Amino acid sequence: MAEKLSPRQQAQLAILEPVGRRFEHLHRMIEEMAALRADESLQRKLVRNLDEMKAQTTGIGLTGLSETLGMMAMLARRSGGLQMRVRGLREGLASLKINYEGALRTATTPDRAATGGDG
Repeated sequence: MAEKLSPRQQAQLAILEPVGRRFEHLHRMIEEMAALRADESLQRKLVRNLDEMKAQTTGIGLTGLSETLGMMAMLARRSGGLQMRVRGLREGLASLKINYEGALRTATTPDRAATGGDG
């Protein structure tokens, strides 16, 4: 018998799949900042993407992802040393990927209590 996902898990998967596809785009923007090829519009676009992803993940209860995205957005908004921001954003992206994998694993693993399992 195939175990079914709860409605919450299905909603999380609906948000997680597009978020995962945006990681490569975030990585490219951060690396352009590191190579000093980024202008202010690229940095604003990075902040906008991070804020959008944060709003999506907050709405479905993925607090680990939301907090990491919020920290990255705050760091991208800061003025001052570019290399410090780039290093922080790289570390944030690594943390984001780890949190994403955990959230994806949780969302794709059927909840035994919700499916009536006796585990």
